[in-house]
Amino acid sequence: MSDAPPAGPPDRMPEIRVTVMAADANPYGTAFVGWLFGQMALAGGSLASRLTGKRAPVVAADDFKFTAPAAIGDELSVWAEVARQGNTSMTVATQAWKRDRHGEAVAKVAEGNFVFVGMER
Repeated sequence: MSDAPPAGPPDRMPEIRVTVMAADANPYGTAFVGWLFGQMALAGGSLASRLTGKRAPVVAADDFKFTAPAAIGDELSVWAEVARQGNTSMTVATQAWKRDRHGEAVAKVAEGNFVFVGMER
């Protein structure tokens, strides 16, 4: 088994897709890591809520790697999949990829895991 990075993003629809705007960026023109982290949490939470049918707040996050900057205008797509499921909690693995605003070039921006807990409304 190889540890080589994937050639591209997953071959399915992402949980969310957004454009990096100036308000989301630092003075260097790239997305704030906190904004990116938040987008990844939204994607994971969307999946967790859909699968549990409940509110699913984040209770933990770990194993994050930020591998490339996302510039203003880049399209950010976030994929999420269940990594582990317990009785009341779910670990969701997320990965964020950017696509260049004026082309088809893609790069993985970040990956990490969120733990969500299903709660009655």
